[in-house]
Amino acid sequence: MPRGGGWRPGARWAQGTHSGEPSLDALPAHQRPTMRELGRRSEAAAPVFRALRSDDGTSGGIAAPLPPLWGLRPTIVVARTGQRDVVTAACPAALDLGLVPGMAAAHARALVSDLDILDAAPDADRAWLDRLALHAARCWTPTAAVSGIDGLWLDLSGTTHLFGGEERFAARLLGFLRRLGFTARVAIAGTPGAAHALARDGGAGVRILPEGGESEALAPLPLAALRLAPEALAAAARFGIERIADLYPMPRGPLARRLGRGAVERLDQARGFVPEPIVPVVPFDMPEARRSLLEPIGTAEAIEQVIADLLGDLVLALRERSLGVRSLVLRCDRLDMGAQFVTVGTARATRDAKHLLRLFRLRIDRIEPGLGIETMVLAAPQVEALAPEAIAAVLNTARQAPDLAPLVDALAGRAGDAALFRLSAIESDVPERAIVRAGPLAQPAGWPVWPRPIRMLARPEALSGVVALLPDHPPRRFAWRGRSYAVVAGDGPERIHGEWWRRPGEMWAVRDYFRVEATSGERFWLFRRGDAITDKTGDLSWYMHGVFG
Repeated sequence: MPRGGGWRPGARWAQGTHSGEPSLDALPAHQRPTMRELGRRSEAAAPVFRALRSDDGTSGGIAAPLPPLWGLRPTIVVARTGQRDVVTAACPAALDLGLVPGMAAAHARALVSDLDILDAAPDADRAWLDRLALHAARCWTPTAAVSGIDGLWLDLSGTTHLFGGEERFAARLLGFLRRLGFTARVAIAGTPGAAHALARDGGAGVRILPEGGESEALAPLPLAALRLAPEALAAAARFGIERIADLYPMPRGPLARRLGRGAVERLDQARGFVPEPIVPVVPFDMPEARRSLLEPIGTAEAIEQVIADLLGDLVLALRERSLGVRSLVLRCDRLDMGAQFVTVGTARATRDAKHLLRLFRLRIDRIEPGLGIETMVLAAPQVEALAPEAIAAVLNTARQAPDLAPLVDALAGRAGDAALFRLSAIESDVPERAIVRAGPLAQPAGWPVWPRPIRMLARPEALSGVVALLPDHPPRRFAWRGRSYAVVAGDGPERIHGEWWRRPGEMWAVRDYFRVEATSGERFWLFRRGDAITDKTGDLSWYMHGVFG
């Protein structure tokens, strides 16, 4: 079937009513086609990607907004608590039907029959919150912590001006979470307790509280917003205390006796009378070793000795954390307030001090000590887990494969990191996109079964003076790089279509590849743009793309 779709000849009955022909539904049962014939229809389906915006944004429109993933069926999340299942979360549709967290799952099933029930995954939820907290500590604010089971605490002191203010920071935060597929509510207040309560019970998507307005904002919220213990909430219900404002006029002594000291502490923390520290998450602590020298040094021998001492300290720290280094950065602070940096990398994670010292020896001559070096710091910005490996038994006489990592590191130290690489295949029909550089020790992916030249040009080069019989024959003569070639044998074509999902220009692009052999013995891999039938597939120009042998 051609690319545009369409009906095949002989299937006119499936197209509906035609001139003088009854429709399919109007035919008697004994004259209707069989189900086997019905399955052979080639209908012209509407292109499903036509309404989407292309990757480069040059064509196509915005598709109609899709319905939300939830809401088609009420969805709840259930966790096992003791001897019963309890609802821990509910989608907006379920909340509208009266299904709230804390309800028994059996009660929820009785209220709503068409209910989608999912098992709670607290470990996965905690892992997501930890990842978000680490991202916040690296990109937004140094102080970030996980708040309960469904939130984050961010200390924005002295950081919001970097994002254009509190309102713009809240908008950017909501946009970031929306791209990840999360819905969220943001509250910014002077105390962690007030921000926690307003984010969950404040009602607004973004709530920015002015300084000193915690008491007034917390007054209409329910008592559960203070994160009280269940016993304290039960006692408050017996006394008729429902809102946080009901606690303001009560003396501290009777309030502590009725609800416990924890309730008084939570109330004072939320109003700002008692500090509530936030225990922040700590991003990865970079392994580092430091030496402050009594006297400045400037000779290569002294620098090498200090590097050896630094490597000894760093290897001990790495061994305690079961880590191996992939890159090391040496910083040398000079007396004139200047700094010299030397970087080495390894092809595989290692903590072999002798091997790392050999790599630094190759680059000591790049250090300019100036008036002298007074401080040297060795850091490992890139590390990987390195667990002990089992070695062959003594009685095993099988020959082990040599470890190429030290050789690769030594060659890279002399020739540069970009000098050593391997070629690996990736999934792509276009030949120049099907090959990618990989690390020298990487395991290349499988190669395609189609024959490919040993040497492929970085960019196809245009041919001139091509004589060929269209549409499916290889050229009989062509000129390339100022030399004419006569072809004695050829094989092809191998048709390769463009990758339409990359850009609109490749929707109809076609290449016909041929393997040809010239009279002088060279074998080339060349192609013609277009199929010689449809004009929009190409302009029928010829290009050289590779050389065999």
